[in-house]
Amino acid sequence: MVLPDAEDNGALSKEGVLKKETKMSIFIDCIEALKAFLVAYMTSIWRFFVSPPNKSVTGEIVLITGSGSGIGRRLALEFGKLGAVLVLWDIDDKANEETGNLMKKFDAKFHLYKCDVGIKDEVKKVGRRVKEEVGDVAILINNAGIVSGTKLINTPDDMIEKVFRVNLLAHYWTVKFFMPTMIRKNHGHIVNIASSTGLVGINKLTEYCASKFGVVGFTEVLSYELIFGGHDGVHTTLVCPSYVETGMFEGCKMRFPWILPPLKVSYTVEKIMQAILTNQQMICIPRSIYFFTFLKTILPVEAFHEIIKLFGAANFMDSFIGRQNSETEEKTNGFHNGHDTVKT
Repeated sequence: MVLPDAEDNGALSKEGVLKKETKMSIFIDCIEALKAFLVAYMTSIWRFFVSPPNKSVTGEIVLITGSGSGIGRRLALEFGKLGAVLVLWDIDDKANEETGNLMKKFDAKFHLYKCDVGIKDEVKKVGRRVKEEVGDVAILINNAGIVSGTKLINTPDDMIEKVFRVNLLAHYWTVKFFMPTMIRKNHGHIVNIASSTGLVGINKLTEYCASKFGVVGFTEVLSYELIFGGHDGVHTTLVCPSYVETGMFEGCKMRFPWILPPLKVSYTVEKIMQAILTNQQMICIPRSIYFFTFLKTILPVEAFHEIIKLFGAANFMDSFIGRQNSETEEKTNGFHNGHDTVKT
Protein backbone atom coordinates (compact mmCIF):
# COMPACT_ATOMS: atom_id res chain seq x y z
CA MET A 1 0.00 0.00 0.00
CA VAL A 2 1.28 3.45 -0.95
CA LEU A 3 0.85 6.09 1.73
CA PRO A 4 0.51 9.78 0.82
CA ASP A 5 3.51 11.80 1.80
CA ALA A 6 3.40 14.85 4.00
CA GLU A 7 3.21 17.21 1.03
CA ASP A 8 0.14 15.41 -0.31
CA ASN A 9 -1.48 15.52 3.12
CA GLY A 10 -0.84 19.25 3.27
CA ALA A 11 -2.38 19.78 -0.14
CA LEU A 12 -5.46 17.76 0.77
CA SER A 13 -5.79 19.62 4.05
CA LYS A 14 -5.50 22.97 2.29
CA GLU A 15 -8.08 21.94 -0.30
CA GLY A 16 -10.47 20.93 2.47
CA VAL A 17 -10.03 24.27 4.22
CA LEU A 18 -10.70 26.11 0.96
CA LYS A 19 -13.86 24.11 0.35
CA LYS A 20 -15.00 24.82 3.90
CA GLU A 21 -14.27 28.53 3.46
CA THR A 22 -16.10 28.55 0.15
CA LYS A 23 -19.18 26.97 1.71
CA MET A 24 -19.02 29.41 4.60
CA SER A 25 -18.63 32.42 2.29
CA ILE A 26 -21.58 31.25 0.18
CA PHE A 27 -23.66 30.89 3.35
CA ILE A 28 -22.68 34.39 4.50
CA ASP A 29 -23.42 35.82 1.04
CA CYS A 30 -26.87 34.20 1.13
CA ILE A 31 -27.58 35.72 4.55
CA GLU A 32 -26.45 39.16 3.35
CA ALA A 33 -28.55 38.83 0.19
CA LEU A 34 -31.59 37.85 2.26
CA LYS A 35 -31.11 40.83 4.57
CA ALA A 36 -30.76 43.18 1.59
CA PHE A 37 -33.83 41.65 -0.03
CA LEU A 38 -35.94 42.13 3.10
CA VAL A 39 -34.77 45.72 3.53
CA ALA A 40 -35.51 46.52 -0.13
CA TYR A 41 -38.91 44.83 0.07
CA MET A 42 -39.94 46.63 3.25
CA THR A 43 -38.66 49.92 1.87
CA SER A 44 -40.76 49.39 -1.25
CA ILE A 45 -43.86 48.76 0.84
CA TRP A 46 -43.13 51.83 2.95
CA ARG A 47 -42.69 54.02 -0.14
CA PHE A 48 -46.00 52.77 -1.51
CA PHE A 49 -47.73 54.52 1.38
CA VAL A 50 -45.24 57.29 2.19
CA SER A 51 -43.48 59.05 -0.65
CA PRO A 52 -39.84 59.96 0.06
CA PRO A 53 -38.95 63.66 0.03
CA ASN A 54 -38.24 65.28 -3.32
CA LYS A 55 -34.66 66.14 -4.15
CA SER A 56 -33.78 69.67 -5.16
CA VAL A 57 -33.01 70.37 -8.82
CA THR A 58 -32.43 74.09 -8.41
CA GLY A 59 -29.47 75.10 -10.55
CA GLU A 60 -29.08 71.59 -11.97
CA ILE A 61 -28.52 71.36 -15.72
CA VAL A 62 -31.28 69.21 -17.23
CA LEU A 63 -31.08 68.04 -20.84
CA ILE A 64 -34.30 66.89 -22.52
CA THR A 65 -34.44 65.40 -26.01
CA GLY A 66 -37.63 65.83 -28.04
CA SER A 67 -38.47 69.01 -26.13
CA GLY A 68 -40.44 70.62 -28.96
CA SER A 69 -43.77 69.10 -27.98
CA GLY A 70 -45.71 66.65 -25.85
CA ILE A 71 -44.04 65.07 -22.85
CA GLY A 72 -40.69 66.71 -23.55
CA ARG A 73 -42.17 70.20 -23.56
CA ARG A 74 -44.16 69.66 -20.41
CA LEU A 75 -41.14 68.21 -18.60
CA ALA A 76 -39.15 71.30 -19.57
CA LEU A 77 -41.80 73.57 -18.09
CA GLU A 78 -42.00 71.61 -14.85
CA PHE A 79 -38.23 71.58 -14.37
CA GLY A 80 -38.13 75.27 -15.23
CA LYS A 81 -40.60 76.01 -12.44
CA LEU A 82 -38.27 74.21 -10.02
CA GLY A 83 -35.31 76.41 -10.90
CA ALA A 84 -33.38 74.00 -13.12
CA VAL A 85 -31.30 75.14 -16.09
CA LEU A 86 -32.81 73.53 -19.19
CA VAL A 87 -30.94 72.31 -22.25
CA LEU A 88 -33.60 71.58 -24.87
CA TRP A 89 -32.87 69.41 -27.89
CA ASP A 90 -35.22 68.94 -30.81
CA ILE A 91 -34.85 68.49 -34.56
CA ASP A 92 -37.65 71.04 -35.11
CA ASP A 93 -36.35 74.55 -34.39
CA LYS A 94 -39.76 76.18 -34.61
CA ALA A 95 -41.38 73.76 -32.17
CA ASN A 96 -38.46 74.13 -29.77
CA GLU A 97 -38.74 77.92 -29.93
CA GLU A 98 -42.41 77.59 -28.95
CA THR A 99 -41.27 75.66 -25.90
CA GLY A 100 -38.77 78.42 -25.17
CA ASN A 101 -41.50 81.06 -25.38
CA LEU A 102 -43.52 79.17 -22.79
CA MET A 103 -40.43 78.90 -20.58
CA LYS A 104 -40.08 82.69 -20.57
CA LYS A 105 -43.37 82.99 -18.71
CA PHE A 106 -41.69 81.35 -15.71
CA ASP A 107 -38.42 83.28 -16.09
CA ALA A 108 -36.80 79.89 -16.51
CA LYS A 109 -33.22 79.53 -17.69
CA PHE A 110 -33.01 77.55 -20.91
CA HIS A 111 -30.83 76.92 -23.94
CA LEU A 112 -32.20 75.70 -27.28
CA TYR A 113 -30.29 73.38 -29.60
CA LYS A 114 -31.21 71.71 -32.85
CA CYS A 115 -30.09 68.08 -32.80
CA ASP A 116 -31.01 64.86 -34.57
CA VAL A 117 -30.31 62.42 -31.76
CA GLY A 118 -30.37 59.53 -34.19
CA ILE A 119 -27.05 60.70 -35.66
CA LYS A 120 -24.13 59.83 -33.39
CA ASP A 121 -21.73 62.50 -34.65
CA GLU A 122 -24.38 65.19 -34.27
CA VAL A 123 -25.01 64.15 -30.66
CA LYS A 124 -21.29 64.48 -29.95
CA LYS A 125 -21.03 67.82 -31.75
CA VAL A 126 -24.00 69.41 -30.00
CA GLY A 127 -22.99 67.75 -26.72
CA ARG A 128 -19.61 69.49 -26.85
CA ARG A 129 -21.36 72.82 -27.40
CA VAL A 130 -23.53 72.19 -24.35
CA LYS A 131 -20.50 71.49 -22.17
CA GLU A 132 -18.75 74.63 -23.39
CA GLU A 133 -21.74 76.99 -23.33
CA VAL A 134 -23.81 75.70 -20.40
CA GLY A 135 -21.83 73.21 -18.31
CA ASP A 136 -22.05 69.61 -17.14
CA VAL A 137 -25.42 67.93 -17.54
CA ALA A 138 -26.69 66.51 -14.23
CA ILE A 139 -30.03 65.10 -15.42
CA LEU A 140 -30.36 63.54 -18.87
CA ILE A 141 -33.86 62.75 -20.13
CA ASN A 142 -34.00 60.65 -23.29
CA ASN A 143 -37.50 61.37 -24.52
CA ALA A 144 -37.37 61.67 -28.32
CA GLY A 145 -39.07 58.95 -30.32
CA ILE A 146 -40.76 58.18 -33.64
CA VAL A 147 -43.19 55.56 -34.96
CA SER A 148 -44.09 54.31 -38.43
CA GLY A 149 -47.45 52.74 -37.59
CA THR A 150 -47.36 50.17 -40.39
CA LYS A 151 -47.09 46.41 -40.67
CA LEU A 152 -43.56 45.04 -40.87
CA ILE A 153 -43.79 44.06 -44.55
CA ASN A 154 -45.06 47.55 -45.42
CA THR A 155 -42.43 49.45 -43.43
CA PRO A 156 -39.51 50.76 -45.55
CA ASP A 157 -36.09 49.51 -44.44
CA ASP A 158 -34.77 53.03 -43.93
CA MET A 159 -37.72 53.81 -41.63
CA ILE A 160 -37.00 50.72 -39.53
CA GLU A 161 -33.39 51.84 -39.18
CA LYS A 162 -34.44 55.39 -38.31
CA VAL A 163 -36.82 54.21 -35.60
CA PHE A 164 -34.03 52.23 -33.96
CA ARG A 165 -31.57 55.13 -34.27
CA VAL A 166 -33.91 57.64 -32.65
CA ASN A 167 -35.73 55.39 -30.17
CA LEU A 168 -32.83 53.25 -28.98
CA LEU A 169 -29.35 54.03 -30.29
CA ALA A 170 -29.75 57.70 -29.38
CA HIS A 171 -29.84 56.60 -25.73
CA TYR A 172 -26.44 55.00 -26.19
CA TRP A 173 -24.95 58.11 -27.79
CA THR A 174 -26.27 60.58 -25.20
CA VAL A 175 -25.49 58.38 -22.20
CA LYS A 176 -21.97 57.56 -23.40
CA PHE A 177 -21.31 61.26 -23.91
CA PHE A 178 -22.72 62.70 -20.67
CA MET A 179 -22.46 59.84 -18.16
CA PRO A 180 -18.64 59.90 -17.67
CA THR A 181 -18.88 63.31 -15.99
CA MET A 182 -21.72 62.07 -13.79
CA ILE A 183 -19.60 59.10 -12.74
CA ARG A 184 -16.58 61.29 -12.06
CA LYS A 185 -18.67 63.52 -9.79
CA ASN A 186 -20.79 60.61 -8.53
CA HIS A 187 -23.78 62.83 -9.15
CA GLY A 188 -26.37 62.57 -11.89
CA HIS A 189 -29.59 61.05 -13.14
CA ILE A 190 -30.41 59.30 -16.42
CA VAL A 191 -34.09 59.09 -17.35
CA ASN A 192 -35.19 56.94 -20.28
CA ILE A 193 -38.72 57.29 -21.59
CA ALA A 194 -39.67 53.86 -22.89
CA SER A 195 -43.25 52.61 -23.19
CA SER A 196 -45.62 49.94 -21.97
CA THR A 197 -45.07 48.50 -25.47
CA GLY A 198 -41.52 47.82 -24.32
CA LEU A 199 -42.99 45.36 -21.83
CA VAL A 200 -45.96 43.97 -23.76
CA GLY A 201 -45.99 44.04 -27.55
CA ILE A 202 -48.75 45.55 -29.71
CA ASN A 203 -49.81 44.31 -33.15
CA LYS A 204 -48.46 46.35 -36.13
CA LEU A 205 -45.78 48.04 -34.02
CA THR A 206 -42.83 45.72 -34.62
CA GLU A 207 -40.05 48.28 -34.94
CA TYR A 208 -41.48 50.60 -32.28
CA CYS A 209 -42.04 47.82 -29.72
CA ALA A 210 -38.64 46.27 -30.43
CA SER A 211 -36.91 49.62 -29.94
CA LYS A 212 -38.76 50.19 -26.66
CA PHE A 213 -37.97 46.66 -25.46
CA GLY A 214 -34.38 47.65 -26.16
CA VAL A 215 -34.70 50.77 -24.02
CA VAL A 216 -36.07 48.67 -21.15
CA GLY A 217 -33.14 46.25 -21.36
CA PHE A 218 -30.62 49.04 -21.86
CA THR A 219 -31.80 50.89 -18.75
CA GLU A 220 -31.85 47.74 -16.63
CA VAL A 221 -28.28 46.79 -17.47
CA LEU A 222 -27.12 50.41 -17.23
CA SER A 223 -28.43 50.52 -13.67
CA TYR A 224 -26.45 47.35 -12.91
CA GLU A 225 -23.25 48.93 -14.22
CA LEU A 226 -23.76 51.94 -11.98
CA ILE A 227 -24.84 50.03 -8.87
CA PHE A 228 -22.23 47.27 -9.08
CA GLY A 229 -19.60 49.83 -10.05
CA GLY A 230 -20.17 51.70 -6.79
CA HIS A 231 -21.58 54.84 -8.42
CA ASP A 232 -24.46 55.22 -5.99
CA GLY A 233 -24.81 58.94 -6.71
CA VAL A 234 -25.81 58.36 -10.33
CA HIS A 235 -29.42 57.26 -10.63
CA THR A 236 -31.54 55.81 -13.43
CA THR A 237 -35.28 55.98 -14.00
CA LEU A 238 -37.15 53.90 -16.57
CA VAL A 239 -40.54 55.28 -17.59
CA CYS A 240 -43.12 52.99 -19.24
CA PRO A 241 -46.33 54.89 -19.97
CA SER A 242 -49.19 53.45 -21.94
CA TYR A 243 -51.02 55.43 -24.65
CA VAL A 244 -50.44 59.16 -24.02
CA GLU A 245 -52.54 61.78 -25.80
CA THR A 246 -49.63 63.53 -27.49
CA GLY A 247 -50.77 63.00 -31.08
CA MET A 248 -48.15 60.35 -31.73
CA PHE A 249 -50.82 57.64 -31.83
CA GLU A 250 -53.64 59.82 -33.10
CA GLY A 251 -56.66 57.73 -34.09
CA CYS A 252 -55.75 54.67 -32.01
CA LYS A 253 -58.29 53.43 -29.51
CA MET A 254 -58.25 51.05 -26.55
CA ARG A 255 -61.15 48.63 -26.20
CA PHE A 256 -61.63 49.19 -22.47
CA PRO A 257 -60.55 52.81 -21.81
CA TRP A 258 -61.80 52.61 -18.21
CA ILE A 259 -59.09 50.02 -17.51
CA LEU A 260 -56.34 51.44 -19.75
CA PRO A 261 -57.43 55.04 -20.33
CA PRO A 262 -55.62 57.39 -22.73
CA LEU A 263 -53.21 59.33 -20.53
CA LYS A 264 -53.23 63.11 -20.38
CA VAL A 265 -49.82 64.69 -20.89
CA SER A 266 -50.16 66.67 -17.66
CA TYR A 267 -50.93 63.56 -15.59
CA THR A 268 -48.15 61.54 -17.21
CA VAL A 269 -45.56 64.25 -16.61
CA GLU A 270 -46.73 64.66 -13.02
CA LYS A 271 -45.97 60.98 -12.40
CA ILE A 272 -42.66 61.16 -14.26
CA MET A 273 -41.56 64.18 -12.24
CA GLN A 274 -42.46 62.43 -9.00
CA ALA A 275 -40.39 59.41 -10.04
CA ILE A 276 -37.38 61.53 -10.99
CA LEU A 277 -37.46 63.71 -7.89
CA THR A 278 -37.61 60.65 -5.62
CA ASN A 279 -35.02 58.62 -7.58
CA GLN A 280 -37.55 55.91 -8.42
CA GLN A 281 -35.91 53.30 -10.65
CA MET A 282 -38.97 52.36 -12.69
CA ILE A 283 -42.50 53.60 -13.15
CA CYS A 284 -45.36 52.19 -15.22
CA ILE A 285 -48.25 54.53 -16.00
CA PRO A 286 -50.98 53.56 -15.20
CA ARG A 287 -50.34 50.98 -12.47
CA SER A 288 -52.43 48.40 -14.34
CA ILE A 289 -49.41 47.90 -16.65
CA TYR A 290 -47.70 46.05 -13.78
CA PHE A 291 -50.59 43.59 -13.76
CA PHE A 292 -50.25 42.84 -17.47
CA THR A 293 -46.51 42.29 -17.19
CA PHE A 294 -47.16 39.92 -14.29
CA LEU A 295 -49.71 37.98 -16.34
CA LYS A 296 -47.19 37.72 -19.16
CA THR A 297 -44.71 35.97 -16.89
CA ILE A 298 -47.11 33.37 -15.47
CA LEU A 299 -49.56 32.57 -18.28
CA PRO A 300 -48.96 30.22 -21.21
CA VAL A 301 -48.11 32.20 -24.36
CA GLU A 302 -51.37 31.27 -26.09
CA ALA A 303 -53.40 32.27 -23.03
CA PHE A 304 -51.70 35.66 -22.84
CA HIS A 305 -52.40 36.20 -26.55
CA GLU A 306 -56.09 35.86 -25.76
CA ILE A 307 -55.80 38.36 -22.90
CA ILE A 308 -54.18 41.09 -25.01
CA LYS A 309 -56.59 40.35 -27.86
CA LEU A 310 -59.48 40.83 -25.44
CA PHE A 311 -58.11 44.23 -24.43
CA GLY A 312 -57.74 45.37 -28.03
CA ALA A 313 -54.02 44.98 -28.66
CA ALA A 314 -54.73 43.17 -31.93
CA ASN A 315 -56.69 46.11 -33.37
CA PHE A 316 -55.20 49.10 -31.54
CA MET A 317 -53.43 50.40 -34.67
CA ASP A 318 -56.28 49.80 -37.14
CA SER A 319 -57.49 53.41 -37.00
CA PHE A 320 -53.99 54.93 -36.66
CA ILE A 321 -53.63 58.40 -38.17
CA GLY A 322 -50.56 59.79 -36.44
CA ARG A 323 -49.66 63.40 -35.99
CA GLN A 324 -47.95 63.82 -39.34
CA ASN A 325 -51.06 62.75 -41.22
CA SER A 326 -53.57 64.65 -39.16
CA GLU A 327 -54.79 67.94 -40.60
CA THR A 328 -55.13 69.79 -37.31
CA GLU A 329 -53.08 70.17 -34.18
CA GLU A 330 -55.00 70.72 -30.99
CA LYS A 331 -53.89 72.89 -28.16
CA THR A 332 -54.84 71.84 -24.66
CA ASN A 333 -54.42 73.80 -21.43
CA GLY A 334 -52.02 76.17 -23.16
CA PHE A 335 -49.64 73.39 -24.14
CA HIS A 336 -49.12 72.17 -27.68
CA ASN A 337 -50.70 68.73 -28.01
CA GLY A 338 -47.91 67.36 -30.16
CA HIS A 339 -46.06 64.11 -29.68
CA ASP A 340 -42.79 63.46 -27.95
CA THR A 341 -40.92 62.75 -31.15
CA VAL A 342 -38.15 63.84 -33.37
CA LYS A 343 -40.15 64.52 -36.48
CA THR A 344 -39.36 62.91 -39.80
